[in-house]
Amino acid sequence: MESPRQKKIATLLQQEIAQMLQGAVRKEGVSNLLISVTKVTVTVDLSIAKIYLSLFPPAKALEVLEGIQSNSFQVKHDLAKLLKNQLRKVPDLVFYLDDSLDYIEKIDEALTATNDPIKNPEDLISRQKK
Repeated sequence: MESPRQKKIATLLQQEIAQMLQGAVRKEGVSNLLISVTKVTVTVDLSIAKIYLSLFPPAKALEVLEGIQSNSFQVKHDLAKLLKNQLRKVPDLVFYLDDSLDYIEKIDEALTATNDPIKNPEDLISRQKK
C-alpha cells in the first residue's frame, strides 16, 4: 500500500521524466522512436524509484533502455535541478522495460488463433522444448 507521499512523488517523477526523455529524443533528432513512462513506484523510504518505460518500436527497445540506464546519473542530476523546490532529495532511478503491451498482444493472438491451446498444449510456445 502506497502512502500519499509516495504517490505524489511517483506522479511528479513520472511527469518530469517523461518530458525529459521525450525532449531528449526530439533534441537529438531521432525519428521513429516513442518513449513513454508507464509506471513509477517509489520505495517506502523514498530512496529508490522504479521507472517502467514503454518503447516503440520494440526492436530498438533493449538498445534504448541500456542507453538510458547508462545515463541514469545524468537523468537524476537534471531531475534534481528541475525539482529542487519540490524534493529535498531525488531518489535513485532504476529503469525497467514495461512489456505489458507485448503480453497483451500475445494473449490477443492466442484468443484469435485457430488452434486451441487447451486441446493441444504442445502447440504453446512455453511448452516447446528448447
